[in-house]
Amino acid sequence: MVCTIVLIMNTNKVLVDASAVLAIILNEPEKDQIIHNTKGKVILSVGCLSWEIGNAFSAMLKQKKLSFSDVKNGLAIFSQIPWEMIKENLIKALDLCQKHNIHAYDSYYLEAASRNNLVLLSLDEHMNSIAKIENIKLLEV
Repeated sequence: MVCTIVLIMNTNKVLVDASAVLAIILNEPEKDQIIHNTKGKVILSVGCLSWEIGNAFSAMLKQKKLSFSDVKNGLAIFSQIPWEMIKENLIKALDLCQKHNIHAYDSYYLEAASRNNLVLLSLDEHMNSIAKIENIKLLEV
């Protein structure tokens, strides 16, 4: 007797990274398409999402690309995005770091998407290229 295991892609859930969230907050050209492609879906991300958003705003403040008022408005938008945190497996994530010579933050998204058979939404071309190598389905924007 042969037993076949079929992994079903969870198409009702999308794992998003900071690049996609920042595109929404900063009103980037991809914003409308991201919102359209995620409408009605459960939005998931890893715990570092908040830190990455904070770090991006900190960099924009230092570079004088945004005022502190802009940052507060952006964080207000971020607080309204309904997302659920999903845990990453640090050992598997760090294995991806070693395998692909990438930063840990990127590996957290990739690992969580892979392990949970989730569609990944990222605007980061390098992360998307690694996702393809790892057979992680991408939600194209």
